[in-house]
Amino acid sequence: MIRYFWRRFQIKMCQAVNNYPEFKYILENYKEICYNINNAKIKFNRENSNVDLMAVTKTVEPEKINFAIENGITLLGENRVQEYLSKKDLYNKNADVHFIGHLQTNKVKYIVNEVKMIQSVDSVKLAREINRLSAKNNKVMDILVEVNIGNELSKSGVSKEMLFEFIKEISTFKNISVCGLMAIPPIGSDESVFNDMHELFIKAGDMKIDNVSMKTLSMGMSGDYELAIKHGSNLVRIGTKLFGARKYLEV
Repeated sequence: MIRYFWRRFQIKMCQAVNNYPEFKYILENYKEICYNINNAKIKFNRENSNVDLMAVTKTVEPEKINFAIENGITLLGENRVQEYLSKKDLYNKNADVHFIGHLQTNKVKYIVNEVKMIQSVDSVKLAREINRLSAKNNKVMDILVEVNIGNELSKSGVSKEMLFEFIKEISTFKNISVCGLMAIPPIGSDESVFNDMHELFIKAGDMKIDNVSMKTLSMGMSGDYELAIKHGSNLVRIGTKLFGARKYLEV
């Protein structure tokens, strides 16, 4: 059965390359990433776990993003509000969009009805504004709490020491749903950092707080996604490995 579906994937890839030869590298990268994800699941005894692949679209042209969607990508990760707003009307609508970048409270109004999830909630002030605008729009917004797992001064996120109190506080907001945690481990982190993040995820779930469901651990990017899978990640965010090196994009 696995061989059958893999063969169908290869046939689809060949057809796509014939139609868009200039994007051949995206399909080749996609094939390699899918193989590595499946191999990591087998290697680390996670065969029965679902691991979602998110295409991170920062500075990527809409035609490349649409090509990826047409060939299997179902989840996009947007980093910057202004860039997303400039491109969103050009996107194929067959993929869900999550916001994964640092989000200022005054920008929430622009995306609250545009994205399925906000993964980068790092303050009570931001959670409160998402809750307020979600209530105004008669919806409940799924969110992840961003954890500054490396305690880096240059990065946003809730400290691991304050995480559980933070979750308890924002869980009282009725128009957001806390669905898990997100983290960006420092470049070159050893396994202990990934393991610490997974332990926080498990402990948060064990707290059994109303309006908190630890379903998603968003961890792992182009340079470390296999290690993240080893330590429980079920959503990896891949940009450079899929689309190539980033370049400046006017918006």
